Order: sequence, then structure tokens, then C-alpha cells
Amino acid sequence: MTIPKVLVFAGSVRSGSFNRQLAEAAAKVLALKGADVTMLSLADYPMPILDQNLEKEKGAPDNAIRLARMFAAHDAAFIASPEYNASIPPLLKNTLDWISRVRQVDGEAVKPFEGLTVALGAASNGRLGGIRALYHLRAVMMALRTQVVSEQCSIHFAGEAFGEDGMPADETAAGILDNTCRSLLDHCTPGRGR
Repeated sequence: MTIPKVLVFAGSVRSGSFNRQLAEAAAKVLALKGADVTMLSLADYPMPILDQNLEKEKGAPDNAIRLARMFAAHDAAFIASPEYNASIPPLLKNTLDWISRVRQVDGEAVKPFEGLTVALGAASNGRLGGIRALYHLRAVMMALRTQVVSEQCSIHFAGEAFGEDGMPADETAAGILDNTCRSLLDHCTPGRGR
């Protein structure tokens, strides 16, 4: 049996990010379910704002190419996104946009998103738990031709939501995270990127 490879990251690089906490909790759940989990931080892959003039002059940034290869090598991804003004943050959108511009690496076709199965999560200190951002993120990921699972995880009042073990302290929230991770693994195709 092929072990599913899952990429997990947050769309935030803020110190103390609630979404980083959610991503880490998802990584634990996925690993316990038998996935080969790779955690990444977008702080390690800085890129300029997408500019087609810059792209024409210099091509895609090296970090976009690295991330495109990484996405292509995984079967699934769990993305934890903050909510900025009822939508997704510019860091996450810019990252996804740059990756989508990478179509070839060293003369070989690269398909970082096609066939990738994705689960979405959000954590916010507000009452809605970032749910409005997930609507927009789902639309973006579908436009990129990923398979987005129906289940998603939203953590509200996130400043008090995680226990000392880094997991959601509330049983309902923990159950929703577990269901989202299970659905991600149930729907992904192990070996997609190999």
C-alpha cells in the first residue's frame, strides 16, 4: 500500500499565528492516520508580488519553482488560512499565483496543482473562525484544478482554542479537524506525484 504524501502549511508567517497552530495540529492528526507529512513555512519561500513584466524579464522566482516541485511531489495538501477582510491573505494568494505560473522545470512539464487533493482550514480569534476566507480559498483552489474536499475546519476564538498539546481543546473542534483530515486521506490518490 502506498503511503499518501501530504503537504501542510499556513497562509500566515505571523509570530504566534493561529493558523500555524492549526496547521501543526492537522499535521499531527494526518501523521497519526498514517500519512507522510511535510510541514512548510511560507517564510522560507519569499517572493515578490506577481508582476508579469518581472516574470517576462526574469521568469518565475526560484522559490516558486521550488514550491511547484514540492506540490507536484505530494498527493494532498492541508492549507490553514487566515481571514483578511473576509477573504484570503495576500501572502497566500501571491504564493499560489506564482506557483501556478510554473509550467516547466528544466524542460520538463510540471503540474503542481492538477490532481492534488486539498483540505482547507481556518483559525481566527473572531466568532466566525475565518469561514469567509475559506469560501474564497475554495474557489481559488478549484480554479487551479485541485480536488477540494467538502469537509473543512474552522476554529473560532482561536486565542483560547488550543490546548497545551497544540490540539483543539474543544471536542467538537477536534472532531471537525479529525473528519477533515480523514476526508483528505480518503479522497487523495497516493502516488500522484511519483
